[in-house]
Amino acid sequence: MSKVHYINSKPLSVDNVETILNSNYQLELSSEARQNIIKCRNYLDNKQNQNDLPMYGINTGFGSLCNVKISKEHLAQLQENLVLSHACGTGNQVKDEIVKLMIFLKIQSLSYGYSGVSLELVERLIFFYNNNIIPLVYEQGSLGASGDLAPLAHMSLPLLGKGKVKYKNQIRKSTKVLNELNIQALSLKSKEGLALLNGTQFMSAHGVWALIQAKYLMGYADFIGAISADAFDCNLSPFDDLVHKVRPHKGQLETAKQVRNYLKGSEIAVREKENVQDPYSFRCIPQVHGATKDAISYVFKTVKTEINAVTDNPNIFVEDDKVISGGNFHGQPLAIAMDVMAIALSELGNISERRTYQLVSGLRGLPDFLVDNPGLNSGFMIPQYTAASIVSQNKQLCTPASVDSIVSSNGQEDHVSMGANAATKLLKVVDNIETILAIELFNASQALFFRRPLKSSEHIENFLSLYQKKIPIVKNDKLMSEEIFKTKEFLSTNDAKSFLKL
Repeated sequence: MSKVHYINSKPLSVDNVETILNSNYQLELSSEARQNIIKCRNYLDNKQNQNDLPMYGINTGFGSLCNVKISKEHLAQLQENLVLSHACGTGNQVKDEIVKLMIFLKIQSLSYGYSGVSLELVERLIFFYNNNIIPLVYEQGSLGASGDLAPLAHMSLPLLGKGKVKYKNQIRKSTKVLNELNIQALSLKSKEGLALLNGTQFMSAHGVWALIQAKYLMGYADFIGAISADAFDCNLSPFDDLVHKVRPHKGQLETAKQVRNYLKGSEIAVREKENVQDPYSFRCIPQVHGATKDAISYVFKTVKTEINAVTDNPNIFVEDDKVISGGNFHGQPLAIAMDVMAIALSELGNISERRTYQLVSGLRGLPDFLVDNPGLNSGFMIPQYTAASIVSQNKQLCTPASVDSIVSSNGQEDHVSMGANAATKLLKVVDNIETILAIELFNASQALFFRRPLKSSEHIENFLSLYQKKIPIVKNDKLMSEEIFKTKEFLSTNDAKSFLKL
């Protein structure tokens, strides 16, 4: 029997969303949400019947055409035209998981009863979500203000029997899928097209997806950093709690504690060291990783606020008898947060690559490039090159999108967030960090082999025993790319992730 998540006004967290996605919950409206939607739609219908005053996007044109009045008989056509004309996306297809997240977050936003949509529309979105009918959405086209117009238009097209969807792992015309399921295409009511397209669900879905990955990446950065520290025969003293209590940044304190716990019981860590100090890439793990964690905590807070918000326009306040045209669709909060996130995560990769470099440099009793017979074998020379290349790309991807703006809609929309660009490049940074950390683990596993018979902590040894069954110690040169891909795949497993918890 499927688990059910009831859409309601209780705030969602990123962890909630991750559970709903990973456990394949079905969505259903709570009675509270149903009443909110019906009440708001009835109010809007009555409002339209009682007077002919212009209400933006309800009985007027859009953008700079906001002063053009639309007659009642054309209101449904107005909404369909809006969706069709705004479906101008291009570029790569958005991941299925993120499109499904977009649908979920749009349902959540519409359920509060401030958007004026019909119950039928929200239930159709829920039907799409529950049956894995995934609209084809493209990465490019949103300016991140007036909402994510182009991508949300593509998300909405199949509701009208337009565009394409992925269904049962096949890309098909939405009309054929609807016919197969004996479902009629919707005819949009007034305001509904605007409610679908206005909103930040493209940006926020990317933000949620990136944060879910970031939780594990931050954990792996600490864990793999600890493995590398032992492999490089580092001192444990820089991780002493006394050091961090006198500079008590939360992330720094947490990271130092994690590294101490990971290395507890290590024979290598406790032996007397010849080196008084270690390079910063090891010694400053708590300070650098901790700063990333503190920055990401701000992003978590911002994204949580956004996914529990109403971000379409205009907003309908039934109790106050007001229809207000505002700017909640503007993506600046998300744009800045995702730029910060990209910068913060990139530093995990930056310092990771430096640890990899130290490990292959023939220092502290380790062989050049971590292989027997260096010269005949290049060993781990080129994986470090790859990591350095990716780190450099991340620096380019971390140029902020949120400081840019281009005037659109004949000057009506004269400041935009560019949050969608911040969102799409953030995903590339996230993937790059995973690769850089995989390369560090690949190197650290090899380096610890040369510390035998000394052992690291029981926790690390158990992890490496599992890892080396998939990616064994390299004796002679081999196709290293395959080992990196296998390492990334290993890190994505629940077995590997379980070692992040102590």
